[in-house]
Amino acid sequence: MHFQMAQRPATVWKLWPPAILDRYMLSELGGTFFFGLSAFALILAAADILNIEKLVATEHAPLWAAIVFFLWSLPGIFVLAIPMALLLGTLLAMQRLSGESEIIAMKAGGIAFTRIIAPLLLAGLFMSFVMLVLQEAVVPLASDAQTYLLNDVIKHQSAFSRDLTVSAPLPGGGRQMTVARSIDKSGALLKVTLIQYNAKGEPTQILFADRAVFTAERWQLENASTYRFAPDGIIDSEPPVPVTQVDIGQKPTELIKRATHDNPQDMSRAQIADIIRSGQLNESELRKYTATYHQKLALPFSCFVFMLIAIPFGVRATRGGGSASIGFGLAVAIVFVYYVVLSVFSFVGDASLGLAPIAAWLPNLLFTFLGAQRLRKAAAT
Repeated sequence: MHFQMAQRPATVWKLWPPAILDRYMLSELGGTFFFGLSAFALILAAADILNIEKLVATEHAPLWAAIVFFLWSLPGIFVLAIPMALLLGTLLAMQRLSGESEIIAMKAGGIAFTRIIAPLLLAGLFMSFVMLVLQEAVVPLASDAQTYLLNDVIKHQSAFSRDLTVSAPLPGGGRQMTVARSIDKSGALLKVTLIQYNAKGEPTQILFADRAVFTAERWQLENASTYRFAPDGIIDSEPPVPVTQVDIGQKPTELIKRATHDNPQDMSRAQIADIIRSGQLNESELRKYTATYHQKLALPFSCFVFMLIAIPFGVRATRGGGSASIGFGLAVAIVFVYYVVLSVFSFVGDASLGLAPIAAWLPNLLFTFLGAQRLRKAAAT
C-alpha cells in the first residue's frame, strides 16, 4: 500500500483578478480603515471646525465663506490622516483575524503567511501613490483657494496688493534685485524697480518701470527709465522707452505663490523645484526648500511603512475584549514615535543641503527595517 503525503497547494501570486483571500483581507481592512480615517480626520479637523466660529465672530466673515474655508482644509487633513488610518485599520483587522484564530486556520490550510498579508501590503503601496497625488495635485490647489478666501473675501485685503522682492543670479556672478509695489490679477508687476549688481556687489544698472508683463517667456517693462553706473562713478541716464525686455528670474505663477504664502509645505514638488532652479533663494531658504522637496516624496510612503509595522503587532491575539481601544492606543504610540524620528531627521535635512535626500528617507527606511524584522518573526511562528 502506498501512502502519498498531502502537499500544500502552490501559492499563486497574481494581481488581477483578486482571489477570494485577497477580497476577504481587503474587506477586513476596508471597514477598520474608514473607521480610523473618520476618527483621525475628526481629531485633526477639530481646530479648523472651531476656526469657523472665530472667522465669523472676529473677522466678520460670511458664514458660507467660513464653511468653504474649512472644506478647503480637508484635503490637507486627509493627507495627514490616511497613513494613521491605515495603521489603525491594519492593527484592528489583524487583531481580529488573529484573535479568532483565522490566521492559524489559513496557515493550516497551506497558505503562506506572506501570501495572507500580500493584499494588505499592496493596498498600502497603492495608498502611498494616492496620497502622493493628493499632496501634489489637490492640496496646493486647496491652499490657494484658502488664501484667496482669507484675503479677498474674509479680510478684504488682496493677496496681490503687497510688496514683492525677487533676487536672481546674473551671468558672471552678479545678482539682479527686482522690487514691485504689487501684482495685479493678470500677473503683471506694478511700479517696478530693477537693480543689477556685479560680482563685487556694486550696482551697475537700475531701471524704473510702470509695469512689467510676462510674454513669450520674457518680462517686458513698460515705460522704463534706465540709469547706468560707470566704474568711475559717472551715472549715465537713458530716456524712457515704451518697452524693454528683461529676465526677472521667475514666472508670474511663481511670483504669485511667493507673494501669497511663501511656505514650501503648501506647494507641490514641481513648484518647489521651479523656485529652487530660479536661483533667487538665499542659503537658508535653499536648505529649507530642498529638504521639503525630498520630504514631500518620502512622506506618502509612510502608508506602506505603517502597514508593514502594524501587521506583526496586530498578529498578536488580543483576548478578553478591548482590542479596539488597545489598537487605537498602539496606533497613536507608533505614530508618535515615527513623527518624533521624522522631526529629528527633518532638522538634519534643514541643516545640511547634502544630507537632505538621505534625511528625508531615513525614517521610512528605519521603520521598514524594524517592520520587516518583526514580520519575519511573525511568519516563523
